[in-house]
Amino acid sequence: MPRTVDEILAHADELAARFEEYDPQLGDELDPRAVNLLREAVTERSTAERHLVEAVRFARAAGMSWAAIGHLVGTSGEAARQRYASRVA
Repeated sequence: MPRTVDEILAHADELAARFEEYDPQLGDELDPRAVNLLREAVTERSTAERHLVEAVRFARAAGMSWAAIGHLVGTSGEAARQRYASRVA
């Protein structure tokens, strides 16, 4: 399971690409509606994670502490710093 922001984004992009390229073949037992819903969800998650990184970047530029950011994203300040610091520098 991906743990860093870079890993999450790479995994989400990989899954989105796989779903985009999926071409059902006769005999496939996958429900096309289910596949489409999953593809959309993966794309939304990737977009949301990109928005979160942008928001953290803005918050840090505005002087917000890692503790405050962590609180708002539902984690500790240290966990937020570890997860996002390299992405917002």
